[in-house]
Order: sequence, then structure tokens, then C-alpha cells
Amino acid sequence: MKTIRFQGNKNIISEMLKELREKFGLTQSELAVKLQLMDVCIDQQAISKIELNRRIVTDYELLCFAKIFGVDVAYLLNGDSWFSE
Repeated sequence: MKTIRFQGNKNIISEMLKELREKFGLTQSELAVKLQLMDVCIDQQAISKIELNRRIVTDYELLCFAKIFGVDVAYLLNGDSWFSE
């Protein structure tokens, strides 16, 4: 299986995810539990890999992260509620 990378990164939400998680006062394990309650099979190690940019993020995971933190998907992708052109 070929590894997908963009400018050396496996995802583009790593920094924003960590920032939001810390802002909400959640540990990686607590975030994993919230995802598991949404039927997303993910554990603390996977959250760590996402934050360290060592794991891709599925569209379903992205949507669930946005729902947990009450933000638009666009915010996770680029720190804004609207996409830049």
C-alpha cells in the first residue's frame, strides 16, 4: 500500500487537533473515548500518531473531530471557517 503524503505530511490537522484537544482540557485517551462513543474505532496511540503527523485521518474521523469540538471541518483543515482561495 502506497503511503499518501502532502509536503511530507500524512495529515494537515495535526497541530489544530492538538490545540483544540488541549483547549478543551482533554487527554488523548479522553478524546479516543469520545470518538469510540461515536463508533469510531480509535485509541490513544492513534490520536498521538495523528497529532505527530504520522497517521492519515479518514473523512469520517475528520467529521467526528469537528463535531466533538463544535467547529467546521474547514477550521480543522486550515484554522478558519472558510477556505482560502
